[in-house]
Amino acid sequence: MAIDLVTRREWGARQPRGSYTQISSTRGVKVHYTGGRVDPGIVNDHTRCVALVKSIQNSHMDGNGWMDIGYSLVVCPHRKVFEGRGPRRLPAANGSGLNSGHYAVLGLVGSSGLVQPTDNILHGILDAVEYLRERGGAGREIKGHRDGYATSCPGEPLYTWVRRGAPRPGGAPDPPEPHPSFPGRTLKYPPVMAGEDVRTWQQQMRKRGWGIEVDGLYGERSRDVCRAFQEEKGLTATGAVDRLTWNATWQEPIT
Repeated sequence: MAIDLVTRREWGARQPRGSYTQISSTRGVKVHYTGGRVDPGIVNDHTRCVALVKSIQNSHMDGNGWMDIGYSLVVCPHRKVFEGRGPRRLPAANGSGLNSGHYAVLGLVGSSGLVQPTDNILHGILDAVEYLRERGGAGREIKGHRDGYATSCPGEPLYTWVRRGAPRPGGAPDPPEPHPSFPGRTLKYPPVMAGEDVRTWQQQMRKRGWGIEVDGLYGERSRDVCRAFQEEKGLTATGAVDRLTWNATWQEPIT
């Protein structure tokens, strides 16, 4: 099935406040959900889908101060794909430092109300992915927003589907990624990219004498070491490598 694209003009999008940052390709796509309540009535009333997409754009532009809606594309329960920023344009929804790595595709499900993605939403997300691969140079990765960023997005139902390989309903999953997702990964600064930033931090901590394996996977042992290091440095012991923790990792030990 060809993509059922709803253009910005068709859904009544506001004009962006500036020029988009152009990108030529990405490693793939990150899947999102709204994070709030989605009225289940949108399943039987497409006009509510249009109204919801408009409200999301308003929230991003008037609430977040962004130049436009943050997503590349938005998918509704009618297997329609709304044009957001579109291909070859930098999204804003993945988190600071993470937008150039992946396009952002929103499925219209939330944390309450309509929580479980319908088959048409899943088909629509994959239609959007294929479109971004064809028109935007998107790579093979399909990840969740939470991969590399501390968030509950895209919610458990969508994230479970993503981790299963994002299969077409009734079809076989895509081949697994060379770098699987680890929900325990909480390294936040700088952005996690295929484990390389995790590995860099682990190497430096090992040089400092901490017993940590340099494997690029931010698991329980890495979190324990991080918490202990944060306590040693008088930082809040969260177990997440934030900016202060990252910077402290490269400061010379006090002797």
